[in-house]
Amino acid sequence: MEQLIQQIINGVSLGSIYALIALGYTMVYGIIKLINFAHGEIYMLGAYIGYFCMTNLNLGFFPSLIISMVLCTLIGIGIEKIAYKPLRNATRIAVLITAIGVSLFIQYGTMFFVGAGVRTYPAMTGIITRRFQFGDVLINMQQIMIVVITVLLMIALQFIVRKTRIGKSMRAVSLDSDAAQLMGININTTISFTFALGSALAGAAGIMVGVYYNSINPLMGTMPGLKGFVAAVFGGIGIIPGAMLGGYLIGIIEVFVSGYGNSMYRDAVVFGILILVLIVKPTGILGKNIREKV
Repeated sequence: MEQLIQQIINGVSLGSIYALIALGYTMVYGIIKLINFAHGEIYMLGAYIGYFCMTNLNLGFFPSLIISMVLCTLIGIGIEKIAYKPLRNATRIAVLITAIGVSLFIQYGTMFFVGAGVRTYPAMTGIITRRFQFGDVLINMQQIMIVVITVLLMIALQFIVRKTRIGKSMRAVSLDSDAAQLMGININTTISFTFALGSALAGAAGIMVGVYYNSINPLMGTMPGLKGFVAAVFGGIGIIPGAMLGGYLIGIIEVFVSGYGNSMYRDAVVFGILILVLIVKPTGILGKNIREKV
């Protein structure tokens, strides 16, 4: 029983990271029906920005987290303006190929500037290193911090989407962009804000992973980015609560496969789930079938 509780705790910690990444995918898809495959690289840049702040500027975790989120926000807006905005009316395959190209550009651009080697985050000190033992169940402060920060960011996101003017604009554009534009909503501003929100969450996930696992590299965004996409599809792409649910479920499933089976199969199981979901319920757990008028 204690081992089961321990695996659930580990899964929730990992699922929090996937949920933050999945939120970026699902928001962008909900607004402009784009799968932004460069989103995993924003997560990677967030980890590197946090590393730079903590090693070169000698900042603590929380100031580094804020800086990482702010800079990733600006990077996300820049990517949308430079790479995606000119293709707003292009075919979906053209935009998809562009997204893959942006992903590779960021990966190997980062590798050019910082090298391909693995970087190690500085050792944490103070309260963040505390551990709590309950029988055989071990909870460290980093896991608590990841879950708490993730929940707070999700609450803030829900407040923005549900209660603010720009959030209402996001919901209107996701329903019908042409009608929203006729009602006076600035489509370009709304899309840029959506990219900004998603990129900020990815930046936060990146630095938290760096602190939790202690090592980062320029290719670290590929697999978590794909799993974040799987989580978004699993929960119902385009649906914010679905992204949260999918992220936590994927994290728990992955940890269970590693803990009770073979860790070499965890990625295969995750993508197997994606295939199964697409076959059985393509709209995801919380998704609904929508009839399109022809």
